[in-house]
Order: sequence, then C-alpha cells, then structure tokens
Amino acid sequence: MNAPAPATAIANTDLTLNAYTLTGSSASKLGVLELIISCLYKHQCYAYEIHTFDDDDIGRFFFRVEFRFIGTGEFDQEPLRAEFSERALAFDANWDLRDLATPERVVLLVSKYDHCLQDILHRQSTGALNIEIPAIISNHPDLKRLADWYEIPYYHLPITADTKAEQEAQMWEIIQDVDADLVVLARYMQVLSDDMCRKLHGRAINIHHSLLPGFKGAKPYHQAYDKGVKLVGATAHYVSKDLDEGPIITQGVEPVDHTYTPDRLVAKGRDTERLTLAKAIKLHVERRCFLNGSKTVVFPGH
Repeated sequence: MNAPAPATAIANTDLTLNAYTLTGSSASKLGVLELIISCLYKHQCYAYEIHTFDDDDIGRFFFRVEFRFIGTGEFDQEPLRAEFSERALAFDANWDLRDLATPERVVLLVSKYDHCLQDILHRQSTGALNIEIPAIISNHPDLKRLADWYEIPYYHLPITADTKAEQEAQMWEIIQDVDADLVVLARYMQVLSDDMCRKLHGRAINIHHSLLPGFKGAKPYHQAYDKGVKLVGATAHYVSKDLDEGPIITQGVEPVDHTYTPDRLVAKGRDTERLTLAKAIKLHVERRCFLNGSKTVVFPGH
C-alpha cells in the first residue's frame, strides 16, 4: 500500500498579500461545498476563511471563501475561473473571484456635513479602507477644501427641483467616466431619483440616523431630545427607490441619557454615523455583503 502524500505546508505569510475571495450564491443542492473546495484544492489554493449561509425560505446557498495561492510561480486565475464556471452551471450559481489587493474605486457624494467624508478620507489615506477615491461629487462647494487637501477631483453640481434630471445625468457621467465600483452617500442630503437608484442597484450605500422612535424631517436630534431618548443610532444600507428603506448592511447604536443636550446628541449621532458607514464600506469592498431580496446576508469581518 502506498503511503499517503504528505500535506502541503502552508507558509505563515501576510494574508493581506496574495489574498483572494470566491463569493456568490447557488441553489441549495448537495455537492456545492465539494465543488468550491475541490476546485480550490485542484488549483493549489488554500482556503483559510470560509463563511456560508443557507436560506431555507428561497432555497439559496450563500458563500464567501477567502484563500491564497500556495503553488509555485504567479497565480493564474483563468484556469480556476474556467473550471468553476463550467461546474457551477449545475448549481445555478452566481459568483465572483476577486483579488483583495485590488482597491475598489469609490465615488463619494456629499453636501455640507463633513464628518463622514473626513473619516472616509482618513481611513483611505492610512490603508484602513482598501479603496481609491477618483471623485467627490457635491451639490455645494463647501467641502472642496477637503478634496483639495487629499488631491481628489471635486465636482460641484448644484441642484434645484427644475435641474434634478440634468444634475443626475452629469453625476452618472462622472461615475461611469471614473469606472466606479461603488458610490457612497456620505451625508448627501438629496433624494436620488428612481432611475438613478436602478442604475446603482447593489453598489450604492447610504447612511442615516436611526433613532427610536423614528424622527423624520428637520432637526431629528432636537426632536429626540424633546422626547428624552436613551439611544442614538445609525443605519447603513444599500440605496433603493424607497427612501431610507434599502437592504441594511450594518447598524450602530450608542446609549445616551438625560444629561445630553441637543448639541451633544448631534455629536454622538455623527460619531455613530461615521463609524457605521466606514464599517459598511469595509464589509462591501471585502465582498462580505450579499443582496437577498429586500434583505442582506452579511458575513462577519475583522
């Protein structure tokens, strides 16, 4: 009897280098995990992080596998792509293979509030968010100074009720010209049209306060103060035609008490907004978020 082949040693390398993800969803069928693991094994790819979720309601299996190539030479994705594409047909799979070293191209939409913008720019500049920012678009000129500091093109596109369609057409042209992967509404105080929402389906993230009870309209934190709220929160979600009701990516909440003035509530709320939005962007660009109808499947990150 032949002795079993020795296991391939896995080098203790920096996982931020030579890191890839295989993500997607398939029909809930016997053999789908074998398909994923066997394809990776055959092409000398070591899976070190695996997340799966089976949605019994719709019969779909969601997966995210993070792996690295342990063979010799450079990793050629094409043989793996070709085999997985052919075998995945039997499982009605929608899937994507991505090199995590490649930053996502993110366009930021802003108005006058700068807390989310400053936070994203800082995280990008320090490497905490693996993104490139080829453009910042605003309906006001106020935040151009920040864009200039980071040497990012800033597009001031004023908007009125009469010019909304024209303004969005200009915005869409910029998004296409810079080949954006993702659009982030970093406190962009305008409602996107249904047409723009359709164009950005699954690749536009918004942030807004989520207080209990929900306070709509002007000065929500002042309304909250009048009701004596004990929690402030924020919700990051994918943009949809239903205002602030898109599939939720992540939420943040912080306790407050009777000592919080309206100004202190605003400050706490803005902190919660920026942290929640940054977390949502990171989850998205790491391919940890999956649209699942009106909901999301979100696998945990680091």
